[in-house]
Amino acid sequence: MQIIPDLKNNISFEDFKTEVLNDYSIAVRSRECSLLGRREVLTGKAKFGIFGDGKEVPQLAMAKAFLKGDWRSGYYRDQTFMMAIGELTMEQFFAGLYANTNIDLEPMSAGRQMGGHFTTHSLDDSGEWKDLTKQYNSSADISPTAGQMPRLLGLAQASKIFRQVKGIDTTLFSNSGNEVAWGTIGNASTSEGLFFETINAAGVLQVPMVISIWDDEYGISVHAKHQTTKENISEILKGFQRDNEHNGYEILRVKGWDYANLIETYQEASTIAREEHVPVLIHVTELTQPQGHSTSGSHERYKSPERLEWEKDNDCNLKMREWIIESGIATNETLTEIERDIKKEVREAKKNAWLTFLKPIQKEKQELISILNNVAASSINGVFIKPIIANLTALTEPARKDVLSAARQVLRHTLGETNDAKQQLLNWVNTMFETVQPKFSSHLYSESEKSTVLVEEVKPTYDADAVQVDGRIIIRDNFDAIFENYPEALIFGEDSGNIGDVNQGLEGLQEKYGEHRVADAGIREATIIGQGIGMALRGLKPIAEIQYLDYILYALNVISDDLASLHYRTKGKQKAPLIIRTRGHRLEGIWHSGSQMGGILNLVRGIHVLVPRNMTKAAGFYNTLLQGDDPALVVECLNGYRLKEKMPNNLSDIKTPIGVVETIKTGTDITLVSYGSTLRIVAQTAKELLSVGIDAEVIDVQSLLPFDLNHDIVKSIAKTNRVMVIDEDVPGGASAYILNEILNTQNAYQYLDGQPKTLTAKAHRPAYGNDGDYFSKPSAEDIFEAVYEVMHEANPENYPKLR
Repeated sequence: MQIIPDLKNNISFEDFKTEVLNDYSIAVRSRECSLLGRREVLTGKAKFGIFGDGKEVPQLAMAKAFLKGDWRSGYYRDQTFMMAIGELTMEQFFAGLYANTNIDLEPMSAGRQMGGHFTTHSLDDSGEWKDLTKQYNSSADISPTAGQMPRLLGLAQASKIFRQVKGIDTTLFSNSGNEVAWGTIGNASTSEGLFFETINAAGVLQVPMVISIWDDEYGISVHAKHQTTKENISEILKGFQRDNEHNGYEILRVKGWDYANLIETYQEASTIAREEHVPVLIHVTELTQPQGHSTSGSHERYKSPERLEWEKDNDCNLKMREWIIESGIATNETLTEIERDIKKEVREAKKNAWLTFLKPIQKEKQELISILNNVAASSINGVFIKPIIANLTALTEPARKDVLSAARQVLRHTLGETNDAKQQLLNWVNTMFETVQPKFSSHLYSESEKSTVLVEEVKPTYDADAVQVDGRIIIRDNFDAIFENYPEALIFGEDSGNIGDVNQGLEGLQEKYGEHRVADAGIREATIIGQGIGMALRGLKPIAEIQYLDYILYALNVISDDLASLHYRTKGKQKAPLIIRTRGHRLEGIWHSGSQMGGILNLVRGIHVLVPRNMTKAAGFYNTLLQGDDPALVVECLNGYRLKEKMPNNLSDIKTPIGVVETIKTGTDITLVSYGSTLRIVAQTAKELLSVGIDAEVIDVQSLLPFDLNHDIVKSIAKTNRVMVIDEDVPGGASAYILNEILNTQNAYQYLDGQPKTLTAKAHRPAYGNDGDYFSKPSAEDIFEAVYEVMHEANPENYPKLR
């Protein structure tokens, strides 16, 4: 239910009083939740608490300016705002604190994030878009400091795209680009590079963004004098203030306890951003933090008695209360009665949330105790089982882990026993895992009918007289078809626009489709990814280009902590199917070498990692991804743009399947597994191995995440009984990941007649030049000799020592 009034129309004094008292009630309600929430953590019912006390009044003002269709990208202090827009109830607040895994009771993350992290649902239960123009929208929060900023940029830019680009179906996503993206951040977090990178990018792009800085002068225990030059973030950002000659920001300052001026300031900011598409920065000062940073410490340890007294006297709720009485809106007695009633409401909400959280666990506990009593009665080890039952029975407020742990401990005492009671216990434990584990593990990737792995393969076809062209022509012409077929598709990055990317894969496309759809970006990888996340959250199909794979490291925090976990941490209620385009493999020199692949694989679960060996395969991956709803990283082969490939006659229809390997050459003696540019060297070497009687099977991984969903590699190993993984990453990197998948997921060890091998680059980055590559990464000779050595060990008579 919308509880924000239309402040543009005149209202009576009675209506005004009602509205002010409603606001004050929300502020008090939020504060009481914070106070009780801290106690729940200290008594052990919750694990950790980080609350929004001290920030209530400015958030009320922000909520009044926030319209349906708008987006928030915020800070874990924003509970009052979420309550004010009607997207957080008291019961939901406590359900989040208790980590309730029921998405209906804890809609912020179904217990996957600690309290204070807020979201709204953009997708229905089928994974389809809801009408985002008819609801208040909050992108899913993350904890990493300032991590919400890059995404904020993209949420704001989407409005600009919706306003400027014709042909997009905006029905569910925008009303002529009139939406504002609202960001919030603590003053100490403005020291982070992500903040400054975003501020600069938004000023350049001129997007409708309002960023609120909640300034209470501290970052945990560290005062602003150690955080910010001049101890004043708006002062040092004055150079961003727009003027008659230059674009920039509108910078506003307001005290965080001044209710009337806060409302006026936020209305002004909303008008500027919404109508002019100009970013606005609001520095909200003189805020407090009544309970300190979090439940992990007390602010009495680092704040002086004078500061603590000042915070008590200048608390925003207290100041609003004094203003209400001085203005004749309500008496002290009326406010006292409101406060008393709200305390009762919050206590009741806390109690209901806790009982609701416990109810299914208590039911499971009783079911298990009944089963365990039967097991104890029929087991020769009943004397050891009964104490476990007693301990479980004594738990009045058990966690689910307590219940399941007891069941599994009892199983140990029934080893070798066969009876109905034990079988019932086994069935119960297995059923628990089947039903409970998904509450914590589901939705890492899409589970809807639009899952990218469900897109069916379409192979390239060729005319009889198909011409050989540079690989860059294939990728360019495929992007041309993408932009023609998908009005909502756009690409942006360093050198992507005017020159058509450094390898000419976008040649001429900016001229054809305009600067909004094929755009240059500054050297700022984190916010390039942030642009993509925000725009994807709003229904666009962005392709964020990172010039080289190494530069991904600048954006790895944003990719790993935000994009990769988005679908998971909302339990499938938000998606950002961003495509990240980059290039790497077999390069000469320490940089651009692609040697971070193992690290990337272990940090971006939740994103597909695709490694096409040529541009036809890459084109197929882009076409596949645009049909699905999972984010992905596509690593093109930098040395493949000038290599010749046949031009397909069905270019725009090609779809390379995700999670499917391809056998490049069949063989009987050994299975060779590789990807990317190294795959080409392996394939050529396999031909040379035939000269010494070794018939190798060569498999192109194509997709590292997910990996070989059909388990085709193990089928090959069952035939050859030997395997070698060849990779240009450092030892223990991607090759170790691949081998783990082959041995532990596919259980290929049972078919091996010899030790599985990996052949990788050296532990260092590759040195520069042709010789540097030769002595740093696996060469054709390295591969030949390594494969030959495997065959020598198996049959030294047929394969005498080579060297």
